[in-house]
Amino acid sequence: MKYPDDFINKVIQGDCLEIMKQMPDKCVSMVFTSPPYNMRMRIRNGEYTEREWGEHFSKKYEDFHDALPIEDYYKFHSDCLKEMLRVSPLVFWNIQIVTGSKEAIFRIIGEFAKSITDIIIWDKGFGQPAMNNGVLNRGSELIIAFEDNKKQGRTFEKYEFERGTMQDIWRYGRGGNGETKGHGAVFPLDLVSNAINGWSKKDDLILDPFLGSGTTCVAAKQLNRRYIGIEISPKYVSIAEQRLRQDILL
Repeated sequence: MKYPDDFINKVIQGDCLEIMKQMPDKCVSMVFTSPPYNMRMRIRNGEYTEREWGEHFSKKYEDFHDALPIEDYYKFHSDCLKEMLRVSPLVFWNIQIVTGSKEAIFRIIGEFAKSITDIIIWDKGFGQPAMNNGVLNRGSELIIAFEDNKKQGRTFEKYEFERGTMQDIWRYGRGGNGETKGHGAVFPLDLVSNAINGWSKKDDLILDPFLGSGTTCVAAKQLNRRYIGIEISPKYVSIAEQRLRQDILL
């Protein structure tokens, strides 16, 4: 693959870590992404174990098992964040703290502490009932904002919003409808559009290395930004490409 011809305004099927390594330093204006949450890991008899395929969370991905050992999950996403911060000065990383991601996320927050500018809370309005007793319903997710070479404080190096206009709690319901029924973890178009409007300009290049059903690229296209989407699942690549062709409002 050759940058930029094979990358810009394209959905690329493959391993995002390997594909990002082919991209030049600081070639992207901003990253907005939501990696898999490792939903199929659980605790049984005090040990991490993989959920059975018939259990609820396994249905989110048909061709990705979403059950990495905790150390592997941490290493992969730490390496991905390093690549994101190499190719872009600004990364928005949307993640949910679940059993399979909790330890890795807290390790990553510590490892990248000096690169974290702030954290946005995505308030989804309602948490689905927890699968086990003694567990909080999860009605929110985190959007962690990373910047390379971050200085002290909470001021973003690059932003487009006026003082006093950007809240740290974003209230949007869950995304997805009939057009994205092939993907079980869709965030709403307004969520990523708010970030794109707040931190980028027309013709800026937006990257989503865990593209899923394509929402980030659809939002970028509608807001007159260029985009790059990377997705490992051929099925989701097809869904994303169809949405981009039809410019579906999701």
